Amino acid sequence: MDREQLETTIQQLLDGSCTMTEVIDRLRSSLGFATPSAPQHTNSDNASGTRIALTPVACVDLGRASRCGFPEVVYGRGKTPEAIVGVFEALSAAGQSCLATRVDEQQAVAILERFPEAVFNQTAGTLRISSETAERRGLVAVVSAGTSDLPVAEEAAETIRWMNCDVDLIVDVGVAGPQRLVGRIDQLRKAQAIVVVAGMEGALPSVVAGHVSTPVFAVPTSVGYGANFGGVAALLSMLNSCAANVAVVNIDAGFKAAYLAGMVARATCDGS
Repeated sequence: MDREQLETTIQQLLDGSCTMTEVIDRLRSSLGFATPSAPQHTNSDNASGTRIALTPVACVDLGRASRCGFPEVVYGRGKTPEAIVGVFEALSAAGQSCLATRVDEQQAVAILERFPEAVFNQTAGTLRISSETAERRGLVAVVSAGTSDLPVAEEAAETIRWMNCDVDLIVDVGVAGPQRLVGRIDQLRKAQAIVVVAGMEGALPSVVAGHVSTPVFAVPTSVGYGANFGGVAALLSMLNSCAANVAVVNIDAGFKAAYLAGMVARATCDGS
C-alpha cells in the first residue's frame, strides 16, 4: 500500500465510508496476510506485483498498481452491476482507488448502493472512488471541440481526477469559431499535457498543438454526419496531422488519452 492508497483508506475511515475492521483487512492484505472478509486472494509475491483477487466472475489484478503505477480499471459495458461491485470490493480491500468507465445509470444505481461514496458522472458514464484529499501532481488540459464531444471529454476529465492530477476542462472551442481557442492559449500552456477531443473533420488537435510545447493526445469521436463514418474520418485526419507533438488514440477513447496525459503530467512534476 503506497502513500496515496493509505491516505484514501484513512479518509474513508474518517468519513465513515469504511469500518475499522475493513481498514485492518486492507492493511493485512497489503502486507500479504490472508484476509477472510475480502475476496479470495491467490498466493503471490507482493514485491513482484503478481497479487490477484478472485471474484465469482473476475480475476482482479491487484499487482497492477505496483507494476504500472495505477490500479486496474473496469470497462463497464456488458458487465452486470454485481461484477463491477466485486471488482470494486477487491480493489477497496487492497486499499486501491477504483474507476469504472462506460457505466450506465442502471448499473450506477446498484453500485452506489454498495459504495455511496463513489462519484458518478452521468455525462461521462464513469464511477470513481478516489481520495479527495490526496496530493495532486500535474495539470492536464482537456479540450472539447463541440458540446456533442462532451461525454468523451468528461470521461477523460474523470480519469485524470482518479489519477490525482488537476484538470482544466475547456469546452466548445472548435475550429468553426477559431477566436474561441485563441483566448485560451495562455491557459493551455500551463498544462504539462493536453487531451483534445473532436469529431467531424477532427482538425482541432493540430491547431492546439501548433500553439504549445507539450504533448497533445488527440481523441477522434464518432460525432458527425454520414461521411464521418462513425469517427473514422476524424481518426484518419488526426493520424495525418503535420503537428509533430500530436499522438492519436482510438475513437471515443477518452480514458486512454487521459491515462497517457496523466502519466506525462505526473512524471513531469516528479522530474522524471
